[in-house]
Amino acid sequence: MPRLLESHIAVVTGSGSGIGRAIALGYAREGARLVLLDINEKAAAEAAREIGDAGGKAESFALDVTRREDCVAVAKQVADKVGPVSILVNNAGIARRNGMTGAAEAVIKDWEDVIAINLTGVFNVTHAFLATLRAARGRIVNIGSIQSFVHVRTPSSPAYTAAKHGVLGFTRALAAELGKDGVRVNAIGPGFIETPLNAAARANNPELAKTFVAHTPLGRAGTAEDIVGPAIFLASDLSSFVTGSIVMADGGYRTI
Repeated sequence: MPRLLESHIAVVTGSGSGIGRAIALGYAREGARLVLLDINEKAAAEAAREIGDAGGKAESFALDVTRREDCVAVAKQVADKVGPVSILVNNAGIARRNGMTGAAEAVIKDWEDVIAINLTGVFNVTHAFLATLRAARGRIVNIGSIQSFVHVRTPSSPAYTAAKHGVLGFTRALAAELGKDGVRVNAIGPGFIETPLNAAARANNPELAKTFVAHTPLGRAGTAEDIVGPAIFLASDLSSFVTGSIVMADGGYRTI
């Protein structure tokens, strides 16, 4: 039986760990050839080796998504060394949930860093790969959040909320613009997912996890693997008439 992503070349940013790594492994199981991009070159290379050891194909490259010229250079390297990309997953991000009332320098730095990585980084990578995605009538999957809609019931930075609202707006705008080219653009909205990115926050503030889980009808935190199914769906022909949408993977958080 053919696998769902056979013959596709898929780029996943932030694929050295957490959700990005899980999506990359899931895409490889479905037959895609993977290009793993991460600011942590070693972590991306380890993930690529894991895919190779399982019988898949993967290459890895170091990339800081905030550096627009580096995104363009990596896109050229991928085109030359791997081939035409038909799937892009914009997953790279950071999570800082601080408010506006702290020290001014810290508040400003949070804003600049979070917007640069979580929102401008999505633009930078998408723009760098846009020509090949249009030529391939490709698929773009952006990682949003429950905070693409709501300010969650814990102290949370305006920077992170603004960035994730921006990701959803960018997704919808791009879907409207690129539909004529056959390019589908969608997002996934994870809820509270236990990943290395928030491990320290969970350890230092166990009440944080309890607050999220108490408001989640499924009664548990999510795992990175919980995001893989929606990511495969949105990248595959199963979603051939889906664009400009966000698939929520939040355990029902937004229903109550």
